[in-house]
Amino acid sequence: MSNIRECDEKDFQTMVLDSDIPVLVDFWAEWCGPCKVLTPILEEVSDELNEKLSIIKVNLDENQDLAMKYSIRSIPTLLLLIKGELVDVKVGLSPKVELLEWINSKI
Repeated sequence: MSNIRECDEKDFQTMVLDSDIPVLVDFWAEWCGPCKVLTPILEEVSDELNEKLSIIKVNLDENQDLAMKYSIRSIPTLLLLIKGELVDVKVGLSPKVELLEWINSKI
């Protein structure tokens, strides 16, 4: 079972900014091929880091204000936030090993 959750602008404060654990936000869209490839990779990452990291998916097309706030120019874009602060950004599709190294080096 995946513990990746969907989020929109009204839930962003509670689910992301107020989170006690680091949050990985995945900006994606239905029409984005690489985004679809990234989802199962994120599910594996979520399984491995389930107590240490929350993964949230934000649909770019439905949350334009959030996309503008974080200057999302291409997708998939991953934002890593700790205690509401943006720590790092990763743009594009990455293999699981690379994603885990990136996340673990920040949290």
